[in-house]
Amino acid sequence: MDNNITFKDIKKSNYSSIYHLIYQNERLSKQEIANQLHLSLPTVTQNLVRLEEKKLIEKSGQFESSVGRRAVAYAICPQARISIGVEILKKTVCILAIDLLGIAFAKRELSIEYLNTDRYFKEVSNAVDDFISSLNVEKEQVLGIGFAVQALTSTDGKSITYGKILNCTGLDIEVFSQHLDYPCVFFHDAKCAATTELWVRNDIGDIIYLSIGTHLGGALIINNQIYMGREGHSGTVEHMTVDPHGDPCYCGKKGCMETFCSVSALLEEDESLEFFFEELRSGNASYQERWTSFLDDLAFSINNINLVINREFILGGHISPYLKEKDIEFLHKKVYDKTPFPNNDSFIHISRSPENGVPIGAAIPFVQSFLNTI
Repeated sequence: MDNNITFKDIKKSNYSSIYHLIYQNERLSKQEIANQLHLSLPTVTQNLVRLEEKKLIEKSGQFESSVGRRAVAYAICPQARISIGVEILKKTVCILAIDLLGIAFAKRELSIEYLNTDRYFKEVSNAVDDFISSLNVEKEQVLGIGFAVQALTSTDGKSITYGKILNCTGLDIEVFSQHLDYPCVFFHDAKCAATTELWVRNDIGDIIYLSIGTHLGGALIINNQIYMGREGHSGTVEHMTVDPHGDPCYCGKKGCMETFCSVSALLEEDESLEFFFEELRSGNASYQERWTSFLDDLAFSINNINLVINREFILGGHISPYLKEKDIEFLHKKVYDKTPFPNNDSFIHISRSPENGVPIGAAIPFVQSFLNTI
């Protein structure tokens, strides 16, 4: 045994191991915990009592048994702590709460047009505070509030370093935190979506995540971590130049991937994704032509990115619920038609994130931090 490890360290390790084992399983008995962790029943019992006292776990019925007494089942208390995610868009604000399992259990959507004014920041803050009050939770249960924005943020989440969509470059988190008595952090919306993707699947490793919504966003995931880069803008493939003579991008340049591969590039004015895909799936020739052109541009961009970073791709964002495997097969074919290194491997996948992946992803980091402290 390492002489630097104290009895207190061992106790903390047992406490943590027991909680996380229960967390990873829906329900466990005392004996199952002891067997899996190779601990004595008195040690397990002592730690279960501590965890119950802190309201982190609870008894959850009993297991079936054909002989003897039925064993008590233990499960975590999902709402022992909660986290709040806020997605800020040009004309709307979405506020939701997640539990320790990352499951959203309450949501509120508001029509509030974004403005760089104290009045706006106070109105949104008051809406968040009112939302939290409606949850009937104690203040200490709320871990923090993550604000997902269509902008790049500093690595500590305290300020916005590049925000041309909302015209919010330089904004400090204090505009919200001064009105809210909880930790507050800014997060880039595309990286929030990627965070949710990481949360719901454990087979990612290294991947390029493309969030295809009204605007395009990207995130680079390395070793199951979102890689921010030196200045926080790694993965922002949306501003990769596809055609220097193309349409203007909101960043001020021309022909960015954003202008070819975002939902705004696909749809006509006042057209919805739902309507577009209804027409497409019904066989409307003009919509099939537009979709083929869109996939061609997407394949061109994916091929260029893949030549630099030879990794898997996940397509998420607003478009992902409408995608079918036949679209992905078609996209693979288009990429392989363009690349000098064609093969039959499938490396493009549809997102598995739940609805509201962006605000959920803004809330998840607080849950992750809390779980790491147990």
